[in-house]
Amino acid sequence: MSEIIEMPVPATTFPTFNFAEGELLLINKPYKWTSFDVVGKLRNSFKPLKLKVGHAGTLDPLATGLLIICTGKLTKQIDTFQAQEKEYTGTMILGATTPSFDMETEVDQEYPTAHLNDEQIYAATAAFIGDIQQYPPAHSAVKVNGERLYVKARLGEKTELRLRNVTVSAFEITRIALPEVDFRIVCSKGTYIRSLVSDFGTAVNSGAYLSKLTRTRSGDFLLENAFEVQDLVAHIRSLKQA
Repeated sequence: MSEIIEMPVPATTFPTFNFAEGELLLINKPYKWTSFDVVGKLRNSFKPLKLKVGHAGTLDPLATGLLIICTGKLTKQIDTFQAQEKEYTGTMILGATTPSFDMETEVDQEYPTAHLNDEQIYAATAAFIGDIQQYPPAHSAVKVNGERLYVKARLGEKTELRLRNVTVSAFEITRIALPEVDFRIVCSKGTYIRSLVSDFGTAVNSGAYLSKLTRTRSGDFLLENAFEVQDLVAHIRSLKQA
């Protein structure tokens, strides 16, 4: 296992893989791809070999960054990798909200920002650090009674949301250029950055939605060591032709 975890190699260099025995692959998920799109693309590249492929931690379609993919026997350890701490960088827009808490849906309400200054924005992060509770977005993959929340949301159906316990160990504001605010967050598994951003907007007596999000780390694994999907797929196909 230690050899797999210490895998980091330059994203342009391909080590010797044993996909059937089990590989942990670091992928830079493209914008507007679902996590399952990445899994499907890789699984198809292995055909006609029937190989188990799974991801360790969903990323929203509008998010980019580190997605851990496991193949073969290593898929049995997905839950272990998924439970690891995550780090994100992103941008929120203050002064407006959307139903999905991000740019998937259009702005539904606008709020004042004239009362805000840098000190207030920096100070507001303190309330979100530590063990906190949050509601998942109505437009999310969380299941209620066996059905995804986003399915109900797109049909205009309302569902009672349940609070979730999560841990935020770091929430740093890295740039303020209103209405844009950049941030870095380190958090536990299951944390919805969209929900945190929405709650942050309320905390500063305004509104907020997420406009950009990148996962930069999961456990000890770093985005800088990730492969581009198309590069890895091309490499896998070249191995079959060799």
